[in-house]
Amino acid sequence: MSSLDFPLLKWQREVLAVKQRFKTIVAGRRCGKTRFSVVETIIKALQCPDKTGGVLYVAPTLSMARTLVWDLLCELGRPVISKINISSSEITFANGVKVYVRGADNPDSLRGMKLYHATLDEFKDMKGNVWTMIVRPALSDMKGTATIIGTPEAGPSEFRDMFDRGQDDSFPEWYSKHLTTLDNELIDPVEIEEARRSMSTQAFNQEFMASFQTMEGAIFKEEWLKYSDTPPKQYSTFIAVDPAGFEAVGLAESSKKKHLDHTAIAVVLVDDEGKWWVRKVEYGRWDVRETAVRILQAIRTHKPLATGIERGALAKALMPYLSDLMRKNNIYTHVEHIAISGNKIDRITYNLQGLFEHGRITLNSREKWDQFKIEYMSFPSSKAHDDLIDALSLVANLVRTTYAKVEEPYEPEILNDLCGF
Repeated sequence: MSSLDFPLLKWQREVLAVKQRFKTIVAGRRCGKTRFSVVETIIKALQCPDKTGGVLYVAPTLSMARTLVWDLLCELGRPVISKINISSSEITFANGVKVYVRGADNPDSLRGMKLYHATLDEFKDMKGNVWTMIVRPALSDMKGTATIIGTPEAGPSEFRDMFDRGQDDSFPEWYSKHLTTLDNELIDPVEIEEARRSMSTQAFNQEFMASFQTMEGAIFKEEWLKYSDTPPKQYSTFIAVDPAGFEAVGLAESSKKKHLDHTAIAVVLVDDEGKWWVRKVEYGRWDVRETAVRILQAIRTHKPLATGIERGALAKALMPYLSDLMRKNNIYTHVEHIAISGNKIDRITYNLQGLFEHGRITLNSREKWDQFKIEYMSFPSSKAHDDLIDALSLVANLVRTTYAKVEEPYEPEILNDLCGF
């Protein structure tokens, strides 16, 4: 059998040498966890004493799993691979042991295996019970090992419990390791420091430092709020709409309406340097017709470069009324349906925290911001509304800003006197 030689980082060699059965790795971006997963998968496949056993690599989806490791598995394992089956996402090694690349979005594809080792990557994004009901039992026949890898999330979670077991002597089979991007000695520390300066504290701590603490406590600080009554001299205007439940507004009793979400319309002026001046965030509990009227009024008054509405059933209900009003009033603008994915807290945080923290958002001091401040200071509390701040965060999906700066007037050079080129 051909020999293999894998260049490894210091932490990768350390974790490979660990004897505990179950390893939890909390890892920041670019620390080398994907390469570690592939190398460990290959080693475990070659060590497997029974070719009826197998080795599993699973990510939240099959598409993600193939994107993350398939090519690297084939490349690093080439000297000891005897067969590659692309359609089934399986690789057979020279000793007859198979490596299965799977997605947790199809739990049935994970059942019926006898596993010598399993790697669960991006664990926090997997469907519930993948570990307890499927993977863990499949390791029992061979007393197999497992490595669970992911980035942290706020609050209690199964992944956090796994990490804590590795720090607790009463769980001798468990080991845990916390890694940051700094643990990859191949990455220039200057690059990491540049990311620290340009990103929000929360985003940097979660993505680079892999901190479990990033979402605990308030995300936005009061001292980050800036006010001015002077808009930028040169700007583009953007309007973003976060619609609320129109039917609920119409049916709710007046005493219960105060508990319903608001529809919010954010009007933001963005200058050439990407700084925001928030002219206003209008909000209210309106039915679908009044919402359409208020959006049209905002478009007519502020003449935005782009208008966006969060995509979904509420936007579909709203658009016929808004389109009809635009035709009747001879006011036309393109309305972009903003596709939203992922966790709402993460989305709002990533879109706004860095801008607020670095002083790139200023609020119009001529407007009242009481409700906005309540949401801003309470976020991400489940007991408080976040409609106004959500509408503001949607503006980030509309802004297209260039940051190029011309230091001196441009003097064109005439290359052809005849045609003026």
